[in-house]
Amino acid sequence: MTRFSVFVASFLFLAGSAGVSNIAHAAELKAIQHDKSNLTFVYKQMNVPVEGRFKKFAGQLSFDPAKPESAKVVLDIDLMGIDAGSPEANAEVAGKVWFNTAAFPQAKFVSSSFKPLGGNKYAVTGKMTLKGRTQEVTAPFTFTPQGSAGQFDGALVLKRADFAIGEGPWADFGTVANEVQIKFRLLAHTTAK
Repeated sequence: MTRFSVFVASFLFLAGSAGVSNIAHAAELKAIQHDKSNLTFVYKQMNVPVEGRFKKFAGQLSFDPAKPESAKVVLDIDLMGIDAGSPEANAEVAGKVWFNTAAFPQAKFVSSSFKPLGGNKYAVTGKMTLKGRTQEVTAPFTFTPQGSAGQFDGALVLKRADFAIGEGPWADFGTVANEVQIKFRLLAHTTAK
């Protein structure tokens, strides 16, 4: 290899490294686009799936696909804006034996670690706080880049008994199952939209 070709190869390597660094930095997603994101849940009542959603939530995100281990997310979920399928159901779940939204108006998730699982699959672990109780949970998700944005799709199963959701006569899982699946789709950008 001639001295000139060594120089060219070194230059291309350094230029390529700088380009990768700039792309990785530009790809850090920081702003959740709430109007294109959703947070839903599915539970079984008398063995029939019932769907609902959390209408309002706010979040802070820092996710760089080139450095997923350093990612962070915090989600604050407004439980007073829960939609359990009907006005009667909404009033019922807001009550003391369910979410007790008068005393605990918000749920919170704070990540502690992100782990790449290969391809576009990851897992986030963190603390979920609901109704004054905190549990560690892990949610697998997929990440799909979309230009200067990215979409996170995932789900996890919570056990309502872990958070005292459905106390008294509702503590029996014969009518409403213990497992509740939480699904999320978050669209995020490098800058606020």
